[in-house]
Amino acid sequence: MSGAPLFGKVVVFGVGLIGGSFALALKAAGQAGEIVGFGRTLGSLNQALQLGILDRVGFNVGQEVSNADLVLIATPVGKTAEIMARIAPCLGLQTVVTDGGSTKEDVVAAARMHFGERIGQFVPAHPIAGAENSGALAARADLYRDKQVVLTPLPENGPQRVARVRSAWECCGGVVRELTAAEHDRIFAAVSHLPHLLSFALVHELARRDNRDLLFGFAASGFRDFTRIAASHPEMWRDICLANRAALIDELDRYRAQLDQLRDALQRGDGTVLETTFDVARAARREWAERKRQE
Repeated sequence: MSGAPLFGKVVVFGVGLIGGSFALALKAAGQAGEIVGFGRTLGSLNQALQLGILDRVGFNVGQEVSNADLVLIATPVGKTAEIMARIAPCLGLQTVVTDGGSTKEDVVAAARMHFGERIGQFVPAHPIAGAENSGALAARADLYRDKQVVLTPLPENGPQRVARVRSAWECCGGVVRELTAAEHDRIFAAVSHLPHLLSFALVHELARRDNRDLLFGFAASGFRDFTRIAASHPEMWRDICLANRAALIDELDRYRAQLDQLRDALQRGDGTVLETTFDVARAARREWAERKRQE
């Protein structure tokens, strides 16, 4: 692409799947002049450097953030507040901060605590493009292509800052939508956080059985499809579940009620209830799949 990039300097905290893919996508689009990375270990940062995700490894947070155009916090949500506390005193006047966290109300609360009067410089975001693999090796430039990215703008965010963050994710190939933080957390408790919890629970329960090897030996495509997300990063999903626990508990209670209805139907030998439930579920699943195919 010709002309100057939209973002001269981008600082990324966490250079794994989410942060690394963001960096690669901006580079591929020619919209980042320089990408500087921070992470938990020098080994992971050097790996990201070797993979071409980063241009430089950062060592001085204040120095790097003070003149950055864009900062992405792509660490597990449990670490977000710690990163915010580190960068808040150093933010340049033109620096815009966003994140890639799967929960938003807790992130917004942390931002209000640490950014204070500069809260308007933080525009929360959530790219809906995770995968079961993690780390810099999992990062890829096309991760966000045609995937939804949810922004949950704050009242203090000026239109220009929201537009800057929107443009960053659009440069990565994302399809940007907006929700409130509360709406976001309720929705994703149902369609993301609950499925992960259930998948982890099933594999954990089977793994504790004495005949686990026999069970896993006969597991086939149905088990594979249902449990794929149980291979996801445990620390990340621990933080997500705890951060969104109120909404997640509500969804878990709804699901338990559904399971109780199915158990009662099995106990009674009531095939009509089972078939009706399965039929409604099949129709809804097929409708969703067709809608996704057409997007």
